[in-house]
Amino acid sequence: MTRAFSHLNDIYVAGLFRRLAAMVYDLFLLAALFILAGFIGVALTGGEANEHPLFQLLVWTVPFLFYGFFWRRSGQTLGMLAWRIRVQTLQGGPISTTQTFLRLIGGLLSWSCLGLGYLWLKFDREQRTWPDLLSGTQVVVVPRKGD
Repeated sequence: MTRAFSHLNDIYVAGLFRRLAAMVYDLFLLAALFILAGFIGVALTGGEANEHPLFQLLVWTVPFLFYGFFWRRSGQTLGMLAWRIRVQTLQGGPISTTQTFLRLIGGLLSWSCLGLGYLWLKFDREQRTWPDLLSGTQVVVVPRKGD
């Protein structure tokens, strides 16, 4: 049995501004995690962290662990929580590990094309971005408590 989020009838697709604002919040948290990983990497490699293959692997793993933890647990990172948005499956449940990975790949592709993947929601009837399309997920606005 898979769990589903509540209030599925009261949600609607999140717009571009909310998504970008949540990304900015999360960018600060990710920067702190990268700094921490850098300190650990330098300590373990005697000052040669940026050249060590394991450190480079760690740098690519940090975002996956960060987003994977929050998206699989509650569908929301701290930035998404602040802007009342959530990522979920099309059926309203938490996303899988594979969907997390595909969303991250979609995000990299979107930003590598100068944000076109996120601007795509302005052209898509269902307001989907490339990460949404690639992973089969959706980002929705969560109703306020008491609404």
